[in-house]
Amino acid sequence: MNKSLKIGLIIVCFILLALIRMFQSELFNDPFIDFYKENYLQKQPPEIQQFSLYLNTAFRYFLNTIISLFAIYIAFPKKSVIKFSVFFYTVAFVLLMLMKIVVVNQLQPELYSLLFYIRRFLIQPIFVIVLLPAFYYQHKIQKQKA
Repeated sequence: MNKSLKIGLIIVCFILLALIRMFQSELFNDPFIDFYKENYLQKQPPEIQQFSLYLNTAFRYFLNTIISLFAIYIAFPKKSVIKFSVFFYTVAFVLLMLMKIVVVNQLQPELYSLLFYIRRFLIQPIFVIVLLPAFYYQHKIQKQKA
């Protein structure tokens, strides 16, 4: 695959990730979207249906993950890179969802900010923004050693 096609496909992946973000209210049932848009420290938390909340969070995470893994695969089509990325995303999901479940079940004003950041890592494609440059750096280092 030539370099221009790779860059174009990666851009398409980022556009898809942006579209997920742009249409989040229509695509996902997440009562915290509106809660965190305003001064949430002064508000009561929204009514939540926990099963729906966790299911929608998982769906959004996996949607972002699939697109992110595709972007990583386009940039670095090595089996080891993909295996590490899948492992990383899986471990991150399990840990973050467990943390979210605990925090939501104990939700008090002093935990609003913690929930905000846990939620942010679950619903935004932050990991691909970290992993792509990390794999690029590793690739450059390995090239210099060879």
